[in-house]
Amino acid sequence: MTQILNNLAFLFPGQGSQSVGMITELANSHPEVRQLFAVASDVLGKDLWQLVSEGPAEELNQTHNTQPALLAAGVALWQVWCKQSTLRPAWFVGHSLGEYTALVCANALSFEDGIKLVAQRGLLMQEAVPAGIGAMAAILGLDDTQVIEICVIAAENEVVSAVNFNSPGQVVIAGNVAAVERAMLAVKAAGAKRAVLLPVSVPSHCALMLPAAEKLDSYLQNTAFRTPEIQLVHNVDVATHSDPASIRLALKQQLYQPVRWVDSIKFMSEQGVNRFVECGPGKVLIGLNKRIVKEAEHFTFYDTDTLNNVMEQLND
Repeated sequence: MTQILNNLAFLFPGQGSQSVGMITELANSHPEVRQLFAVASDVLGKDLWQLVSEGPAEELNQTHNTQPALLAAGVALWQVWCKQSTLRPAWFVGHSLGEYTALVCANALSFEDGIKLVAQRGLLMQEAVPAGIGAMAAILGLDDTQVIEICVIAAENEVVSAVNFNSPGQVVIAGNVAAVERAMLAVKAAGAKRAVLLPVSVPSHCALMLPAAEKLDSYLQNTAFRTPEIQLVHNVDVATHSDPASIRLALKQQLYQPVRWVDSIKFMSEQGVNRFVECGPGKVLIGLNKRIVKEAEHFTFYDTDTLNNVMEQLND
């Protein structure tokens, strides 16, 4: 019998958490990992496991490859968890791309459809803004309002806006290259500790993604969605949705509107969640969450040792 823990949330990471060799160690002892990647490879018409396990990194980091690779990795880890533990979270949340992983794990979206959607999402994002046109940068040490106001001034008839509210004092901006560079100079002048360009080819979650969102919507409308079996907090409105139309709209809007990560974590904390488990390669989200809800417990798992540690801690 499975046991739902109302104070437990699982988190699924987005782009930036990928690496060559991710979850390879777990795949050696859990055959369902390779089996799931085989399904994804059939859908994509390319060997996704070989790309994940052997690289090259430059190809894995192309957004139309990164997105299905991370979705498959997150779903594989969730399947391993379900096989090894009877404990289940009451809440899911995914950061950007991770929202699709969460929907698959909540049985709101089939794995095959999820792989198709995120691969298409990556292609549409790249087509909307060719390489060299857009940029993203992390701003550290200013409050959200300051960053938002500086972006409005720095835009100068181009696009730059705050797009990821990741943790207190950490905001990511995105838009046209020149506008992002103007905003970076302005935030430094305003006292930001750091303003760092991110190694991405696509300026996600800003108005430049609106054409991609419109095209993605046609794919979303032709994809079957169901009511999630686990409550899922959406990035764009910090709300849970049960009907397919609302889920589709949230996914469309998510592409060109900000990821409200801080608000999402605070919302779950207000619902009584005090244990957060990052289900995906790396520990980016747990690092952010420790600064959002310092009093909560934070875990991550991506290999045998971290899996065993989380199960041991949650069973205490």
